[in-house]
Amino acid sequence: MLTIRPLCFLGVALALSVFACSPAVYEPELLPLPSDAAVYSPIDRYDDMQIPADNPMSVEKVALGRQLYYDDRLSGDGSRSCYSCHVCESGLTDGLPTAIGAFEKPLSRSSPTLWNIGYHQNWYWDGRASTLESQAFKAWTGGNMGAKDTVPVLAAVNAEPGYAQQFTDVFGGPADNDNVPQALAAYMRTIISDDTAFDRFQKGDEGAMDAAAQRGWETFQTWGCAECHSGVLLTDLQFHNVGIGLDAAEPDVGRFKVTNLPQDMAAFKTPTLRDITQSGPYFHNGSVDSLEQAVRQMAAGGLANPNLSDKIKKNEVSDEQVADVLAFFEALEQPCGMTAPELPGR
Repeated sequence: MLTIRPLCFLGVALALSVFACSPAVYEPELLPLPSDAAVYSPIDRYDDMQIPADNPMSVEKVALGRQLYYDDRLSGDGSRSCYSCHVCESGLTDGLPTAIGAFEKPLSRSSPTLWNIGYHQNWYWDGRASTLESQAFKAWTGGNMGAKDTVPVLAAVNAEPGYAQQFTDVFGGPADNDNVPQALAAYMRTIISDDTAFDRFQKGDEGAMDAAAQRGWETFQTWGCAECHSGVLLTDLQFHNVGIGLDAAEPDVGRFKVTNLPQDMAAFKTPTLRDITQSGPYFHNGSVDSLEQAVRQMAAGGLANPNLSDKIKKNEVSDEQVADVLAFFEALEQPCGMTAPELPGR
């Protein structure tokens, strides 16, 4: 017995030593979905979010997508994550006139806000992506994230036990070119703005917007702005030529490059006005720094050109009206509660 006890003690000590040296098992942070995933319409005036049958929502998939969204290891040079171009402090844009991609590559258009991005029908300023999954893949492998060759990126993801287990649990296999965008898209569908002062006002809380903001809302409608910045999303999700950028040596042709239709020449998707006070510079090329200037320019009828949208109205504009409309825009500010999760292997 005297000889067995030291051996037993040694065995226990070795077992404890092995346990102490074993890496901790990664536990993803699981957050509730914003609403019932079957309907996924947090405000009754939104149309239901269209979720692809081959990419249903789940808390586990969203948790995985959230990690990938914040992980700079997904980029081609390890320098940036999806969040790098869509930060809370800039209304889920990057605050730059035009985006800077991986490898410090200058891009030609500004980073649009991601508020309510899951409710869109086409993605990018020119609508060239027909699904949110396709947008995620294009951003990942294109100039934004620079992972043109996804093989080493996927190898690194699959080599991380925390990711490997989650991909197996959620998708039944390792990370690949299909399920990484699916996870990212699932997370982006949870980025919802529905709690602004304007929302509360629309629901019947007349005190949610002050008198100036209420006057601004009326002026906004009188000017005809609500024809394009319409509904609860504050965008018609359509493409319009407002004349911006046509003075460039080589103008951006916008939607025309996708459709080759003359009426789409230099047309760009109507941006949402949610969090607009935070998301400057403005327009697809970031050419206007001041929100007041953007308001005056659009209220006065945009910039004349042969393809100017017939939705654009020319108004007589007073300083008082502009001030009221800017007060209304303040009522569209959305509190940003997005936080970065703990990442596997970090």
